[in-house]
Amino acid sequence: GENVYPKEIEEFLYAHPAISEVQVTGVPDKKYGEELIAWVKLNSTAGEVTGEELREYCKGKITHFKIPRYFKFVDEFPMTVTGKIQKFKMREISIQELGLDQEP
Repeated sequence: GENVYPKEIEEFLYAHPAISEVQVTGVPDKKYGEELIAWVKLNSTAGEVTGEELREYCKGKITHFKIPRYFKFVDEFPMTVTGKIQKFKMREISIQELGLDQEP
């Protein structure tokens, strides 16, 4: 039952030198109700970066429940025609790709 603000996590992750843009949203989780996923756009000079490396970067710097469980590396975010990021669309895509919409 903790409140997690995506903007706070996004601002922290922006400090990572390989990250150009990041968007954080929640996805369903059977145990906790919701878990975090960070959609990450790397900058052009970044080498290969993994979700595990980003998790390690977060450890000890932000509270453990604010560290995203999932990371998705993308070249672009779903956007409206006016250029606004569609977080609801990111959530839908994440749920489908992670198989979180399936009943056990």
